Amino acid sequence: MPKIKKSLDNLKHPNSRKTLSLAKKMKRNERKEQNKLGTHIKQNLTGEKILWFKERIPEGCSVLATEQVLELINTYLARFDEELEQIQLKNSVGHRKNRQHASREDVINITKKRELEEFDTCGIEMPDLMDAQQMEVLKTWNGELRYLQHFKLRRFSKKHLI
Repeated sequence: MPKIKKSLDNLKHPNSRKTLSLAKKMKRNERKEQNKLGTHIKQNLTGEKILWFKERIPEGCSVLATEQVLELINTYLARFDEELEQIQLKNSVGHRKNRQHASREDVINITKKRELEEFDTCGIEMPDLMDAQQMEVLKTWNGELRYLQHFKLRRFSKKHLI
């Protein structure tokens, strides 16, 4: 990247073929970096979700029943309730014009609404806890993101679990 910047400064005319070519290379490199960043963010979110489910699997279970999966998903959807109560408590104590922690509260509410809508319609994507092989993969997983490709993620929706 620095080589391109230096050579871009040395060029005479802004519309020359060489200048346009270098500008095109710079844009392409920026686009590639943006795509990499997006992929890493998506992997982190998926890894955090799978880790959350891994930590809450009952000990000694080889597979989960549909009732257990439904209960686990409901617990997942309610994971921010305690934090929302704390924020509401802080807001009720002081009589202020503006809300404290407003951005965090908004992010939680948007996430909660989106996940609940996802669960009601197409389903929440999570590891298949009804498959013995996938449960074994989940139990042996140490949390590294490079092993996410070993998971078969399945969508669980409300209408299929009830």
